Amino acid sequence: MIKKILPALLLLIVLCAFNIEDSFKGTWEYSGGIYNGKAVPASKDYILQRKYDAEHYDALFIEKGAEPIPYERGNYILKQDTCFETQTFSAEPSKLLNITLKYHYQIKNDTLTFNGTLPNGTVVQEYWKRVK
Repeated sequence: MIKKILPALLLLIVLCAFNIEDSFKGTWEYSGGIYNGKAVPASKDYILQRKYDAEHYDALFIEKGAEPIPYERGNYILKQDTCFETQTFSAEPSKLLNITLKYHYQIKNDTLTFNGTLPNGTVVQEYWKRVK
């Protein structure tokens, strides 16, 4: 009996020791999404990129041959499978400034998926690929 329980217990300890926040950190590029049931591909003319550290994110708009333009910045907190994001800067007027949004997230291989509902009722599912 102990021989069966011990491997399961060791696996549980290893999984608990794995810090999901560390896997969230890094640079991610937008690769498309679904908004109110309609698929929207990533643009071929520019790249949207997000950089996450332990508590903050920076979002960049990148066109070929031009300097990256910061378009959004904010704070985030992870709790289990939920990401709470609060936008603290927006280059454009934003109704989301200082409002905390709740997304369910999943990281599978090199893809970060956000699912949630925006304050205006838009249901979103976004895909971000890890680049660093």
